[in-house]
Amino acid sequence: MKYDWKKEEKMFYGAKMKSEVVDVPCFNYILLSGHGDPNEPLFSQKVSTLFSLAYAIKMNYKKQTRDDEIVSDYAVYPLEGLWSLSSKQERINKDELEYTIMIRQPDFITEEMVDQAIEKIKKKKDDPFIDDVVFEAICDGECVQILHKGSFDDEPASFEKLDQYCQDHGYKRIKNQHREIYLNDKNRTKIDNLKTILRYPIIKS
Repeated sequence: MKYDWKKEEKMFYGAKMKSEVVDVPCFNYILLSGHGDPNEPLFSQKVSTLFSLAYAIKMNYKKQTRDDEIVSDYAVYPLEGLWSLSSKQERINKDELEYTIMIRQPDFITEEMVDQAIEKIKKKKDDPFIDDVVFEAICDGECVQILHKGSFDDEPASFEKLDQYCQDHGYKRIKNQHREIYLNDKNRTKIDNLKTILRYPIIKS
């Protein structure tokens, strides 16, 4: 059986264009951290490193899977990012952005499997970021989320909806950091059709 997160995990990846609360458990990710404008080549290179590793992990898993295992294959999860500003600013300066980009891994993928895939990549090509990749569990907990459609530059309007929802329902944002989940490839999708889940952690105020 091939495991498809789009079908099996709609509660985490099927957000609507209206604010809602979701309880996000701990998940394992491969991740890279950085600083600066995501429109610069450095960011794209790090994204490429993560996807190369994610597909190497997947291919190794398929080759090693026994016939009696329930899941023989799986769809690679989408790119996600945790974003914050390095200093308080009235207007966003993209050069001051702090980020951790990541791709979630299925529960049955172990750190050993990740390390094996990293070594395989290192033997094939010189990737300047592969040794910086970390395998780590992240627990978001209770969050508010919304599906944003369109340009990343228009995200403030969707964040305003999230903030208003929290105000109306007695929630308080607990971190300046927020999560973005990119449901399609910005290089292959018209700007108006981009779909991004915006999410940040909350508590009852």
